[in-house]
Amino acid sequence: MAPDMPNYTLLTRQLEALLDDRDWLINAAQTCAFIMQQVPELNWAGFYLQRQPELLTLGPFQGKPACNPIPFSKGVCGGAARSRQTQRIDDVHAIADHIACDAASNSELVVPILRQGTLWGVLDLDSPRHGRFDEVDQAGIEALVEVFNARTDLPDFLSSH
Repeated sequence: MAPDMPNYTLLTRQLEALLDDRDWLINAAQTCAFIMQQVPELNWAGFYLQRQPELLTLGPFQGKPACNPIPFSKGVCGGAARSRQTQRIDDVHAIADHIACDAASNSELVVPILRQGTLWGVLDLDSPRHGRFDEVDQAGIEALVEVFNARTDLPDFLSSH
């Protein structure tokens, strides 16, 4: 493992210990702060939530102010929401419908969060370095999302509309 490479096994255990409350807002805020602190070369880490059908709205995050809202039809976050598949993009500027919230962002990793088969939201990570995220990062961040999901009571935003 490269010295600047996060130890995701250790980070998973640390996040499990950190998330000792089932409250979604506390856990989302803690997860963003934890990832931003522990994973090198990020300039943004945050959640977008599906609070209305086919639309992502900004949730807790770390970094510069962000774009809001994001329709499922646009950008890397929208692609993750539509497909319910992790999106790992080496060069966001090569994506035709990329939403440039921060011009300094060059690569992106977006992991969908499912609650009982319904998309609850996505975890979005941005980096100023092209090709920042590899398969190890993807698996590691997906494991952290699993911890968040298992330790959090996720509200059903869509049923309240």
